[in-house]
Amino acid sequence: MFGFLKKNPTKELEKQHKILLEEAMALQRGGDIKGFAAKTAEAEKLMDKIVELSK
Repeated sequence: MFGFLKKNPTKELEKQHKILLEEAMALQRGGDIKGFAAKTAEAEKLMDKIVELSK
């Protein structure tokens, strides 16, 4: 009945994913390729979690 009051768990994860990708881009532009790779891997794991929750 009050389903519209529940928070969508994927929205928060998508927001975190976007932040991780922006941080990775900043690291890449700064020349920190290892940091970029780590942030990108973290973002990919988060995206996998988002896909699992959306099923």
